[in-house]
Amino acid sequence: MDPIFVGGAGRSGKTLVRWMLSSHPRIVVTRRTEMWPRFYERFGDLGRDENLERCLHAMLEREHIARLEPDPERLRSDFRRGDPTYPRLFALVHEQHMERCGKSRWGDQTAMIERFADEILAAYPGARVIHLVRDPRDRFEALLGRGPRRPGAVGHATAGWLLSASLAERNLARYPDSYTVVRYETLVAHPEETLRELCAFLGEDFHPAMLRLDAARRYEEDRAASADGSPISTAYVGRYRHGIGRGDLAFIQTFAGRRMRALGYTPDPIRLSARERIRYATVGWPVGVTRLGSRRVLDSLGGRPAVRAGQMARAR
Repeated sequence: MDPIFVGGAGRSGKTLVRWMLSSHPRIVVTRRTEMWPRFYERFGDLGRDENLERCLHAMLEREHIARLEPDPERLRSDFRRGDPTYPRLFALVHEQHMERCGKSRWGDQTAMIERFADEILAAYPGARVIHLVRDPRDRFEALLGRGPRRPGAVGHATAGWLLSASLAERNLARYPDSYTVVRYETLVAHPEETLRELCAFLGEDFHPAMLRLDAARRYEEDRAASADGSPISTAYVGRYRHGIGRGDLAFIQTFAGRRMRALGYTPDPIRLSARERIRYATVGWPVGVTRLGSRRVLDSLGGRPAVRAGQMARAR
C-alpha cells in the first residue's frame, strides 16, 4: 500500500487537492493530523510500552486524529506484531480509517510536510508526495482573510513561502519519481489535464468525480451553479492586486523575487508614493524583516537537516 502525502505552505491549494483525491473511489485523504511534525520521534523508543502509551495518548488527544475514530486496542495489538516505529504506528491509524471509509489507499494533508520528505520516503518506499505552490502574493492575500493582522505579517508569510519553495526544488531533484510539484494556478486553470497527470504520477485511473469534488458536500451549490458541474475556479488567482497594499507587495517581491521567477511568477512593476516610501522604510521594512528573520531562525532550529539557516539565506 503506497500512501499519498499532500503538502505545501498554508493557503496553497492543499484542501482542494485533498477533495479531488478523496473523490476517487480508491483514495481517502485525511487532514491536519500533524502526525509527523507533532509526534515523530518525540516519545523515545516505541518498543517500550510506556513510551507507546504516552505517544498514543498524545495522538488520541489531538482532535483531527480523534475524528478518525481509531480503535486503541486494535492499534496496540497490531503495532506489537511488527517493527515498533513511528511511521508504522501512523500508518496503522490511517489504515483503520481507510478501511472504515471503504477505500484501499490512504493519504494525508499536512502543511509543510515537505520538511519530512526524507523520513517519509525512507519509511514508505512507494509513497508519493504532492507539493502545492502558489503565488506568494495571492497566498498572503488569502492569509490576511483568516483574522486580524499582526505587525510584520508579510515577513512571516514570505519566510514560510521561501522555505516551502526551497524544499520543493530540493525534494523534486532528490526524489523525481516519488515527488511532484503542482502550481495552484495551473491546477485551477487546467484542472482535468492536471488531475490526469497527478493520477498517472500516483498510478491511478482518472475519474470525473475528482473534477466535481464529489466527496465534498460543501461544494454542492457550486456544482449546481457551474456549467460543467465542477466547482473549480480561477476566481482566486490575482486577487492580491486588490487585496494587499503596495508596500507589502514590494516586500514580497524584494525578498522572494528570484524564486518567484523560477516558479513562473512575474513580479509586478511598483511605484510607491512619497508617503508609502516613508512608511515602508520606517515601519513596513524593519518590522517585516524582523519577522522574516525570526521565522527563518525558528525553521532552522525545528526543521529538517536540509533546511538549516544557511540554506534559508540562499533561498532569497
